[in-house]
Amino acid sequence: MGVKGVGFAFIIGAAALASANALDRPKADDVPDPELTEEKFAETVDRWNGAFLWEPASASTNITTRFGDEARAVFGTIPDADCAGGGAKTIPLEVDGNIVDLQPNPNKAGNPLEFEHRDADGAVVKRTASIAKCDKPSLAGNVTYCGLNSRLNRVVKGNVEWLFLCRKSNASLEVEPDPYWQRSNPKFSRFGSIGFNRGTGEIVFFDGRKDQEVFDWSKPFVPPGGRSYSDTAGRVEAEALYDPTFQIECSACHDNKNPYVINPHIGQARIGYRDGRSDPRARAFSLGAYLPRLPRNERTPFRVIGSGYTSTYAAELKNASTVRDPNGDCTECHTLTTQATGQRLVPDAVGREPFISNPSWAQLLQLRAEKENFRQVDMHRTEWARRSGGGRIHPWMVPATGNDVSGHSSQISVNAWHELSDCLWGSGGPECGYRPLYTPCPAPGKGAGGDGSAPGDLALTFLPPDPGLPTERRIRVSWKYLNSYGEVPGRDDVRFNMAVRESLIPAAGEKPNAKDYPSLDETMGKDFRALRPKVGLSGSVRLIENASYLGHARHSEPSSSMERRQYRLDFPGACNRRYAIRILPKRFCFDKSDVAFGSDDYLLLADVRCD
Repeated sequence: MGVKGVGFAFIIGAAALASANALDRPKADDVPDPELTEEKFAETVDRWNGAFLWEPASASTNITTRFGDEARAVFGTIPDADCAGGGAKTIPLEVDGNIVDLQPNPNKAGNPLEFEHRDADGAVVKRTASIAKCDKPSLAGNVTYCGLNSRLNRVVKGNVEWLFLCRKSNASLEVEPDPYWQRSNPKFSRFGSIGFNRGTGEIVFFDGRKDQEVFDWSKPFVPPGGRSYSDTAGRVEAEALYDPTFQIECSACHDNKNPYVINPHIGQARIGYRDGRSDPRARAFSLGAYLPRLPRNERTPFRVIGSGYTSTYAAELKNASTVRDPNGDCTECHTLTTQATGQRLVPDAVGREPFISNPSWAQLLQLRAEKENFRQVDMHRTEWARRSGGGRIHPWMVPATGNDVSGHSSQISVNAWHELSDCLWGSGGPECGYRPLYTPCPAPGKGAGGDGSAPGDLALTFLPPDPGLPTERRIRVSWKYLNSYGEVPGRDDVRFNMAVRESLIPAAGEKPNAKDYPSLDETMGKDFRALRPKVGLSGSVRLIENASYLGHARHSEPSSSMERRQYRLDFPGACNRRYAIRILPKRFCFDKSDVAFGSDDYLLLADVRCD
């Protein structure tokens, strides 16, 4: 064509970083048609970039596999759920201050299974044919109150931790001298997983199917979504394992901005031992520091991941609030909420029945259910555990000294409890200090509400004409970006949109105004008309959607990196035309908010001169 090169102006924001270069004038019959049809633009962009234009967690419409893909995009690789591995712990059962297990009785004919009670030194105190009560019954509801030998495994990978619970329970909710309850028996009935990022407060819940009565921890369980997009066998296995209906509202109980709710049933080292973790019973019986303290407060970020889950419980998540105790007794150290932490955990902790001054009809029904649960838990508590008994560990939270029940602090007063309980049921006023429990999905970028991660090293390059488009220029836009939110090396929930506005180069080569660039709404694709799956028109501009980093092809796993990754998009341009470009990062939130767009300006300008 006689064109030796292409001159361009490259602008970020309002600063010009380069100017046009002089070019040889082409022959008249070699000058290309300045009009580049929309269809031709879309086809070319898709051919050049299509492999890297895709949404995370878009490989499947199956609820379970999509849920797993969303979790991997946020938390990185999910470990197999292994309740039998070396890191797993058995959740103990205590009765009258002793630990209990189900063992054959060698002193009776036939060695029948009986409950063996041992003290902290391991000496057998007694054997019983049944267990009607325990010191620290479960508060979970609809599970065996005094079940034993459930298994818990905690796996930590940087900021992210995973909890896998293999809980033994039965229909009667009462423990029996049945082989099912033995520690060596891998059968159990309730399977649950929790993923949590300590830095971001993001949390995800997976539950085993509710139409499956028995699970087996003899071998690890595959994560939902399998181990990768390409793990076909694992994805099929996961679809048969996990509950696609989200029948259990896990976030109602795990709502204290932590991955676990510390209460006597699980966190046994926290309560009832006079010398704390150094107490002989704590060393012999409890989980010790297996579940560490994670100080968090009402302002700490907390967000549930999973589009299927969050759409199922959208109203509950929206209405949940944190609560301040009007009397200052309970919330100086604890995060309490208008969900189960407040309505179930707190009544048990302070030994007061759930209460609402003036309940609505809907509240009355729920209040009755919670009162019955409170009554059932109390019926399954030993006399030894009561403050009037030998253990004196219940109520296990008292004013002034908190969970140090070794002193002589009395229960919270009735009046103070009624005021607090009204707050916990959402029936209080300004004295309750209500704040939304769940925090918004952060947008990429350094602006207000952003996650602090921003693209850098923006650059324009002009390449030789493509053999298929000899009369067009190939314009390459590149930048670097690291999705550092939560410090997860394999995080993959951010993509980029790029909008391009084409116009004639002004005769005098004037710099563009802000309105000459694609608008934020256009770059967000609010009126997107697809010409190819991720390329089309938005308002008066051409839009390329959902660009991932170079090499991260559609439905492939992200590389594990804490270094900035290279991003690149190519598009065709015509001679003597101006291309105003806006790049916009976006986070796929996988919750009720769908997508969070950045608000910072990343603007570039390319003047293609061929005269």
